[in-house]
Amino acid sequence: MRTEESEHLSSADVTGDRSARRAVTVFPLLVLAAGALGLLLPGSFAGWGEAVPYLLGVVMFCMGITMTPEDFRGVAKRPWAVALGLVAHYVIMPGLGWAVAHLLQLPPQLAAGVILVGCAPSGTASNVVTFLARGDVALSVSVATVSTLVAPLVTPPLTLLLAGEYLPVDAGSMVTDILKTVLLPVLAGLVVRLLAGRYVQRALPVLPWLSALTISVIVAVVVAGSADAIKSAAGLVFVAVVLHNGLGLALGYGAGRIGRLGEPASRAMAFEVGMQNSGLAASLATAHFSPLAALPAAVFSVWHNISGALAAAWLSRRRH
Repeated sequence: MRTEESEHLSSADVTGDRSARRAVTVFPLLVLAAGALGLLLPGSFAGWGEAVPYLLGVVMFCMGITMTPEDFRGVAKRPWAVALGLVAHYVIMPGLGWAVAHLLQLPPQLAAGVILVGCAPSGTASNVVTFLARGDVALSVSVATVSTLVAPLVTPPLTLLLAGEYLPVDAGSMVTDILKTVLLPVLAGLVVRLLAGRYVQRALPVLPWLSALTISVIVAVVVAGSADAIKSAAGLVFVAVVLHNGLGLALGYGAGRIGRLGEPASRAMAFEVGMQNSGLAASLATAHFSPLAALPAAVFSVWHNISGALAAAWLSRRRH
């Protein structure tokens, strides 16, 4: 299931799951409300920081429980397209994060946070947004699945390479954290789906909302942890996030066109490149850097759902 934001769905699930579409539409409002709560009442979330990895584990378990063998067969059917999407994701967004940090001359904590967002795997609402944009949902699911599974091997070294000039990066510890909070919960969810598919099918409409609510809590905790800094840095972070996300969407679409994948697949590429798993980035930034470094991830979590929904609405009105 794709969530963070909503959920990771197979193409069949996305087509028929109205609950997921409602969740991805309502999600930005939930996150805005959670962020406001964390900003206005930071003391209410004191001591919650240690729970963030476990909350993210819930989200990733929900992602795994909605995955099916068809998601993996899709990778084997279109290896070139999936490989292009994977390379584009892990080249464009990390590179853009580094470039934006230098362009805006961000302070070290914020620069590391922006780069970490760029090094995260694909955003968890990308599948549903691709569906709303009339894009290639099967390709979106395949790229998102692979980018998540390889994250333990790719995200830490990329973060060390690009953010190491700003802050010390313990790549080994980051690998362990991603394995515990991402890969293991995803695999556990997949096993549950395989062993109890009949019961899981009944619960699928609830999972997008569970994920959306969980991510909202993560955002509230992260914002509360850096409430004082937000008042002085929010404007700069917002500019960085808008540039990072907007350029990622555009370059992702361009990569699909250059790769001659066709219009539907290019739309999927736009969202698979431009939308990040900012829940993971926030968790890693909090654990390895500081609450301030997690601020770009918190803002990205809100903004990329808004921009993704707007881009999907615009693309859906264009003919292929």
